Amino acid sequence: MNLNFQFDGNMSREVLESYLSRAVTASSLYETDTLEDDLRVIRRMGVKFIGRASGIWYMLEDDETHFAKSKALADAVHAQDPEIILQACVFEIVTMQMNYEKIPAYVFEAFGKPVEDRCFNWDDARMLSENGDTAWNSNPDREPGKIGDMPDLNRDEARMWFYYRATRYIDCGYEALHMGQVHLYTAEDKGMKKTYELFGMIRDYAAKHARRHKVLLDAHTHGVSVNGKLLLDYHAMPFTRAPLEHYEGQRLVLVREGFSEGGENPNGWYGEQMPYLMEYDNWGGKMFEEATVEEAIANRGRHQVARWQWWGFDQIGWFANQSPEVRDHFIEYTYRWTQINNPHAFFLMPFRRMLSDARVEMVRGDNGELGVNHYYQINNKSAACPMGFGQEDMMAACWADGDRLREGYANPEHLIRYGCREEYDPETGFKLPEKIVVYGSFQPFVGCEENDSNSELTRMYYIGDNTYTLSVVIPFAGTYDYAVSTYGTLSAVYTAHSHRPASGDGPKAHFTTPRDNCVVKFTFRYMDNKVSAEVVE
Repeated sequence: MNLNFQFDGNMSREVLESYLSRAVTASSLYETDTLEDDLRVIRRMGVKFIGRASGIWYMLEDDETHFAKSKALADAVHAQDPEIILQACVFEIVTMQMNYEKIPAYVFEAFGKPVEDRCFNWDDARMLSENGDTAWNSNPDREPGKIGDMPDLNRDEARMWFYYRATRYIDCGYEALHMGQVHLYTAEDKGMKKTYELFGMIRDYAAKHARRHKVLLDAHTHGVSVNGKLLLDYHAMPFTRAPLEHYEGQRLVLVREGFSEGGENPNGWYGEQMPYLMEYDNWGGKMFEEATVEEAIANRGRHQVARWQWWGFDQIGWFANQSPEVRDHFIEYTYRWTQINNPHAFFLMPFRRMLSDARVEMVRGDNGELGVNHYYQINNKSAACPMGFGQEDMMAACWADGDRLREGYANPEHLIRYGCREEYDPETGFKLPEKIVVYGSFQPFVGCEENDSNSELTRMYYIGDNTYTLSVVIPFAGTYDYAVSTYGTLSAVYTAHSHRPASGDGPKAHFTTPRDNCVVKFTFRYMDNKVSAEVVE
């Protein structure tokens, strides 16, 4: 990929993908107490997109203070590199604290309403309950900023609140907005008509007031399209996992799922698939009450804890609580996995992310004392970042590897379309099988059961010329067996040993991965019945 970071107004796909290829998530970076070292890592890595750099869930300070801090961060980052895009968040929550925030005149005017001297109204912005339940976290003993509920974008007050926050971040120098779980707060907006209008208003404001006359909008979704026009500039999703219960420790693998909807991009160009970011998400830290996951396993059983989110943690909580060696291994694995499993997906590197109850104790790098870090930080540990987790070298190695795996071995872009609905061998007229599955001992390491000849997770893609392929990432070095089944049954099984099929789960071929995180590309050519597995380091 030839990286290009030049834009003013609408953004080409080349520029958008360049930014996403150098993207990190840096949750609440505006509150960091290690900014000097954070800027060093940003400079060293060549980071160009800083996700979640500002934004709030609970409102624990007044807005003027929050936006002043947000602007100070943007000014510091842009003083170092003016090409960087910073992203802020407008999440799927409104709190009672909004009752104390004045509505600026320009917000009323944007919505065609008479200007009033009043604050936002929480009761008019939140989603009305279907069953009479009270708001989230409605304990009256809690401060107003922690009493929250789902906003309803079918209501004017909620849309005015979203517009207000989005435009304030744009004024602070932010050129991207993460809009949270878009399908939740738009539930009452049938067809998302009002949501499209609101997001258009935000874009119009950015065209006049943003640094480079543009704001990028994303949300957690595989895509929203109405009459072929996409709501968002690109999409974003957390990863999906499968635990390795019978492997040492609390290891897991990532699992293929979903795709990124195509259509007409808000920037004016069309694509069958939109670019999208995949990330280690957070939502509460750890799920169990015990002090450690080992204690939880002893009390609850290994199977229950393994299937409980990510071994009883949210995603970043699990990651942060692994050893440095496992964290390095998983960063590389995730980077390669993302490139292989969708040519338009990009791994949003975890730069800084909230740990909540999954906080980690470690020896500080400045005074040698034991400390507790409530955020994962990718920085190498030093006096300037005394509780860094130390993955910046692995991040540098991944980005230095570039896109060679994506360009040479990625699966087709339509993850949910396997092809071969009506394909025939041109020589014989023989109809080709629509479903081909590669299976064997490797399957648990891509998220399914061992020797499952009917698995959709190892179903192969038809690419034309009687040929089916599938690329996977095998996280651990070793020797594995494999075979190919037609239509997911064992009545006609093919291996690399012979072009003649076998019946039943008989002898298989083998491949060996000489190092962890190798790519394996399986190929099956029907009619010739040739099976192969290419290993790529």
